[in-house]
Amino acid sequence: MVNQLTNENSDVSRPVITKWTRGQHAQDKLMRMIFVGSAALVSAIIFSIIIFVGMQGIKTFQGVSPLEFFFSTDWTPGQNKFGAFPFLYSTLLMTLVAVVLSVPLALSGALFMAKIAPRWMREIMRPATDLFVGIPSVVYGLIGMTVIVPALGKFAGGIGYGILPAAIILAIMILPTILSISEDAIRSLPSRLEEASLALGATRWQTMWRVLLPAARPGILTGIILGMGRAIGETMAVFMVIGNSPQMPKSLLDSTTVLTTAIVKDMGNTSYGSTWNNALYLMALLLLIISLVLILVIRIVAKRSEVK
Repeated sequence: MVNQLTNENSDVSRPVITKWTRGQHAQDKLMRMIFVGSAALVSAIIFSIIIFVGMQGIKTFQGVSPLEFFFSTDWTPGQNKFGAFPFLYSTLLMTLVAVVLSVPLALSGALFMAKIAPRWMREIMRPATDLFVGIPSVVYGLIGMTVIVPALGKFAGGIGYGILPAAIILAIMILPTILSISEDAIRSLPSRLEEASLALGATRWQTMWRVLLPAARPGILTGIILGMGRAIGETMAVFMVIGNSPQMPKSLLDSTTVLTTAIVKDMGNTSYGSTWNNALYLMALLLLIISLVLILVIRIVAKRSEVK
């Protein structure tokens, strides 16, 4: 009798595997294999690109010393002189100016839409700012050529091409990215932070400036870094307004060239495997390294925000 009850209890506790359950397990295994295979394929493609560009770019040092490539200002391929320091310097300066111009406007817009604007206005303004992302970069370049460059030329008394018009265009292009991520970071903060600050006698502005913005700093930094990544990699709009002269800029309105525009401008004039062509691949490798560094910074910022 006891053995019979024991057998009955063991049969009840044992899960019943039906045909439908076996089918679901098979589908789960199949989808897991598809996801793992997709991730492996994407990783393989990314590493293949990095390895190919890196191996081709490193060949530059067979004809040019690293010291000359990274620190010389003379870019004269016809004379076997490949100094890329002006391109790297102009790229970093243009990105910095674009971020300086864009961040105050983006943070102001994020605070307004998250904490000041009524709901009906926010529902209109948020899609309107997102529309800027869908505008092709060549349209920004045309606007820069026909509006910003002539205006700067009249104001400064020159031709108007240079880092400043490119930075203005990039500031407009990265504005929606920084604004959207910053707004989401501010809106995701717990309401008790704002309520506690107001309860202690702080004004609304003091609450936003001294409480909300510091609390949302990880998300805001993530938006800024993503905006910097787009600014560094932008090509067409910058190509149309920067002037494309391979020289060291002495001011923000001097015609110069950045890494992306140098690659686009010279790639069609080189033969594969030449020192000139390899130098362009090395510039592309520098862009990849800068992008990877920015991604790592985002990871670090996100990890620190989770610890807090």
